[in-house]
Amino acid sequence: MSGANNQEIGMRRSERRQLRAARAERRAATPLAGAVAGILFALLFSLSVALLESSMSDLPHDTGSWLATSVGRLKLAIALIPFAGLFFLWFIAVARERLGRFEDQFFATVFLGSGLLFLAMIFAAAAAAGAIAATYASAPSSFSTSITYIYARHMVAQIFNVYALRMAAVFLISQATLWLRTGVMPRWMALPTYGVALVLLFVVSQSTWVVLIFPAWVLVVSVYILVVNLTQADATRLEEEEDKAP
Repeated sequence: MSGANNQEIGMRRSERRQLRAARAERRAATPLAGAVAGILFALLFSLSVALLESSMSDLPHDTGSWLATSVGRLKLAIALIPFAGLFFLWFIAVARERLGRFEDQFFATVFLGSGLLFLAMIFAAAAAAGAIAATYASAPSSFSTSITYIYARHMVAQIFNVYALRMAAVFLISQATLWLRTGVMPRWMALPTYGVALVLLFVVSQSTWVVLIFPAWVLVVSVYILVVNLTQADATRLEEEEDKAP
């Protein structure tokens, strides 16, 4: 009877260990998925911005003539924005998960809010650009020379180059502050983030290329998280193999 009880207890302990191991694997997979999402956001968003910049004329000299030849690229850029936004949301979630119980509620709120506002800004700019393409399809001969076109074109530029950039700067400042307060990321990555944030906060430019500074930063952070997690996973696997070895 005692032997049967001991065997049952041993089986329960083994099941609990397996359950804990499965949960640990799921937790380990979350940062990896988030890092990949950050890389995908950086690539898709950069591609979208590049398509927008290459299709639209410079704002001071924009006559709307580009609509006759480049509206297809504009539509492709707009179609990529929602997917880039979804990947950025996943990146935000992983960035918060990395802080864990060390998360500061004040800066975490600023971090989350500024990230969501950045997404709202780029979605609004994409919607305005989509309205330009749709309206041109309805009235191709008169729209490009109308006041409505000038208004929509300036609205896209203002949202992208002013409001989205400022929210991205606040996002970086709050993220760098959380990194320094918690120590979850190295100082050599946190301190330059302040410099990148200051550039985005005070830059005055009508060029959409400036927006690419932010996805470049997301790409660097995501690659670092990916490399660190893969290295830790390899080290853990080697330790487990050594423990199992006779």
